[in-house]
Amino acid sequence: MDDKLPLWPTDGIERVLCVVAHPDDMEYGASAAVAAWTAAGIEVRYLLLTRGEAGIDTMQPDTCASARMEEQRTGCRAVGVERVDFLEHPDGMLVYGLDLRRDIARAIREFRPDAVLTGTWQVEFMGMLNQADHRAAGMATLDAVRDAGNRWVFPELADAGLEPHSPRWLLVTADDRPTHGVDVTGAPVEAGIASLEAHKAYLAALPWHPAPRDLVEWITTAQGNALGVPNGVAFRAWDFQAPPPM
Repeated sequence: MDDKLPLWPTDGIERVLCVVAHPDDMEYGASAAVAAWTAAGIEVRYLLLTRGEAGIDTMQPDTCASARMEEQRTGCRAVGVERVDFLEHPDGMLVYGLDLRRDIARAIREFRPDAVLTGTWQVEFMGMLNQADHRAAGMATLDAVRDAGNRWVFPELADAGLEPHSPRWLLVTADDRPTHGVDVTGAPVEAGIASLEAHKAYLAALPWHPAPRDLVEWITTAQGNALGVPNGVAFRAWDFQAPPPM
C-alpha cells in the first residue's frame, strides 16, 4: 500500500503569494518549493508583515530592519522571486486583528494569486514552541484569504478599486498533518540553501544555529521521505473549490 503524500497539483497555477511574519521565515525549506515553482514559470511574491527589526539583539532596530530587508531581497533572488513587500507591523509584537487581516486581504486582491502560502499557527510544531508572530501571521492569513473574496468585508478595498478575489488554495507549511508536497530535489534545494545563506547578519547573531546547508538538507530529506523523493517540502493544502467532506 502506497502511503506517500501526493505532489501538489500545479496545473492552472500561475501566481502564489507567500505571507510570513519576518525576513528568513520562508527560508527553512519553503523557499526551495518556491524555487521549484518559479523554475516552472509560476510567479511568486512575498509579503512580509514586519521588517524583522527586533531580530538581532546587538543591532539597533532601524539598522537591523535595513540589513534584514536587504538580506531577504537577496534570498528572494536566489529562488526566482522578483518582488517582496514589507509591511511595518511591529516585529515581536505582531497582533492578530482587523488591521492585519485588511493588509493581507489588500495584497491578495492586488496580486490575485491562485494560492496563498503561510506558516502554521499551531502552538507546537516540529518539536518546538511556535513564536507569537508566526501564530498571528498564520491565523490572520487564513482569515484574510476569505476576507479577500467577500465584497462586504473591508468594503473600503473595493471602493479603492480592489475587486474581491478568492484564491483556490491555502498552503500551510510546518503543519503536523501534511497532505501534499513539492519535489525540490536538485536545483531547487540548492537554491533554497542559498536563500537561507543570504541571511548572514541574522545567522551570525545566532551562534547555536546549524549551518544552512545542514539544516535545509535535514528538513527537505525528512519531508522528502514522506513524498517518496530525495528532497521535498510538505505542507497542508486546503482546496476551497473542493466539495465538503461527507
